[in-house]
Amino acid sequence: PTQHQRALARYPDTPGLRLVCADAVDHLREADPYDLIYSVSGVPFMDPHRLLPALANSLKPGGRLVFSALHTSSCGDGPSDSVTARPEILRLPGSDIEHQMHMWVLEPQLWEDLLVDHGLVMETVTTIDSPQADQPLSYRLYAARRPERIRSRPRTSAPPAPHAALGVGIIVHGPDGVLLGRHRRGTWELPGGSLEPGETFVEAVIRELAEETGLTAKPVDVQLLGTLLDHVGGVLRLTVPALITRWSGTPRELERTIGSWRFWSLDALPQPLFEPSSQCLTAWNQDLPLDHPPADFQPYDTRLSPDSRPTPDS
Repeated sequence: PTQHQRALARYPDTPGLRLVCADAVDHLREADPYDLIYSVSGVPFMDPHRLLPALANSLKPGGRLVFSALHTSSCGDGPSDSVTARPEILRLPGSDIEHQMHMWVLEPQLWEDLLVDHGLVMETVTTIDSPQADQPLSYRLYAARRPERIRSRPRTSAPPAPHAALGVGIIVHGPDGVLLGRHRRGTWELPGGSLEPGETFVEAVIRELAEETGLTAKPVDVQLLGTLLDHVGGVLRLTVPALITRWSGTPRELERTIGSWRFWSLDALPQPLFEPSSQCLTAWNQDLPLDHPPADFQPYDTRLSPDSRPTPDS
């Protein structure tokens, strides 16, 4: 808060500048994606397993992340060889008061591994040593970028229940983009799931959408796009992508396994996407830059009359 007030006083009328005082992760999860994110010695104060997923998905594809991080303290303590926090003594500029803080002071290879794990690519690591010859204090400046294409996480190889090899993936698309939820495994996914005995595909779409997101749709609002045929772990999996452009309600978190529902712009989708969700999105829009294993997609006949098949504009 003090730094925020200083900045407001120093730059009261700078065009295009917006100063925000907030938890970084909370802000990044809600903000529109950035072209560039940089941090001066701020990244090491947060658990990278909490911060980096938010940072990676807050960059547009092709966007860059630049941050500085402590490498060797003024006491000569070098970086850690494990991703754990350690206490460091800090002194604010112009003050002799010592503050003990916990920081992630990591080897460059660990930072690179973490960045890669969260879908980023390391570009450069620059050494910044103290100008005083007898001072061991040293920093590293890391530059990374988000690739243009969006990666996918493989689905589990565990065999499904006998009726679970048949499912639906629901593409809810509107002015704000496509609806995705964050699974507890860390992937972003479309609403969807398995058909229950006796259900039609349209009935399954309406039920799964309501159960997972709280949104309601009418049968006439469901456009079945075709069939996706895939083989995983010796099991045949058949998925029918469905498009919904008209619905009622606001997305809500209703299940323990998936939540944080949010509409994402098609030019800045989050990662990693669940492979079946990537396959459904590609079946709908082949121009999306999604990487995933191929699946055999057979589109339904779009020449059927409007009375028997709704259109995307209906």
